[in-house]
Order: sequence, then C-alpha cells, then structure tokens
Amino acid sequence: MAKEKISISRKIYRLETIKSMQRKIDLLGYKKSYEATLFLNFRLLSAAFIFFIILYFSNIGYLLAPVFTFIYYINLSKLLIDGRINSRREQLDSDALYFFEVLVLALESGRNLKIAIEITSHNIDSELSDEFKKAIEETYLGKSLDEALEGMKKRIPSETINNLILNITQANIFGSNIIETMYNQIDYIRDKRILEMRAKISKIPLKISVISVIFFIPLLMLLILSPIIIEVLG
Repeated sequence: MAKEKISISRKIYRLETIKSMQRKIDLLGYKKSYEATLFLNFRLLSAAFIFFIILYFSNIGYLLAPVFTFIYYINLSKLLIDGRINSRREQLDSDALYFFEVLVLALESGRNLKIAIEITSHNIDSELSDEFKKAIEETYLGKSLDEALEGMKKRIPSETINNLILNITQANIFGSNIIETMYNQIDYIRDKRILEMRAKISKIPLKISVISVIFFIPLLMLLILSPIIIEVLG
C-alpha cells in the first residue's frame, strides 16, 4: 500500500520536489514533521477547491480564479512552513547559549560526550534539548552518536547550531579537545547574540518615528485645528 501511494505521488510530483519539501518539513523538528506528500496533496486539493469556488461565485471568476489560486499555491508553503521554520530558528538560537554552557560543564566534570549530552538534555526543558534527547534515543536503537548527531542536523534550521554540532562530532572523531572547541563556539554564540541585540536596539528609534508619524502627528494636528473646525461648524 505504501509503495502504491509513493508511485501515485511520483506520477503527480517530481521526486526532487518531494525530497525538497521533505527536507523543509523536517526542519520543523521531529515532533512536528510529517510526510511531504501529505502537504503537497493538501496544497493541490485546496488550491483546486479555491479555484472552483471563485469561479462559481464570481462574475469575473474566469479572471480572478487563476490569479488567486496561483497566489495561494505559491505562498502556502511560505505561510505554513517557512514562517514556522524562521520562528523555530530564533527559538533554537535563543536556547543554544544556555544549553551548551551546561553541556560544557557536564564535560568538565569528567563525563564522556554521550553521557554529558544525556544529562544536559534531561535537565533542560527547551526545543533544543528535545532534539538532543531524540538523538540519544536513536543511539539506543543502534546508531552511533556521530550518526545520530548528523541526522539531528537535518532537523535544525540554525546554521550556528549545526556548525557547533559539526565541530563537536569532528572533535569526537579525531580526539581533539571538545571542551576547548565548545568554549570557542560558546563565545561566538554570545558575541552573535550581542550583535543581534544591538541591531534590534538600533531599529527602535525608526519604529518609534513611524508610530509617531502614523498616530501622534495626526492627533496633534487635530488638537491644533480643533478650535478652527468647531468655529467653522458652528
């Protein structure tokens, strides 16, 4: 049955389209991941439904239906997937500093990498720790730690975290000093967060100016002109 479903999907969609969409959906995390064909079928059927609804109810549906259906079809993945991936990336980056600081403390206490990750992930409640828990679970099902961490990278949309995982696995494979490697990466994450905060702070005056133009200046003009308006209306 599964093979039959796959063959039908491949007749509708290109294999590369399915793989590309699956890679994107996997970035939502293992808890929210699902089959790419499920989303592709939903997008196709809902687009067809919108097309016929507009065509049926609008007098100029033959013009509006193709336009609105195309816009919906193109932007649905951006709305339902890309936006959630960006939010998740920000959340993971926010979790990263504390998680890896605790992890390096566990390593300094003499634990090996696998046990240190297990202890850290079970004592921190975050999106990132959930992904490390999943990686540890996979090691008990037969994968090596390096394989589990490599698979985890496919579920992480953050380039910063993936680079850190890569450095950890390379240090583990080649016997380098993992603690020193992690301290360097933690310093990088900390500096990156400081720069991001400065960028956000620098945008505040611009946002305040926009709000002032939209709301306060018209209100101020109304207060100034209100005596004249009252006199004219009176």
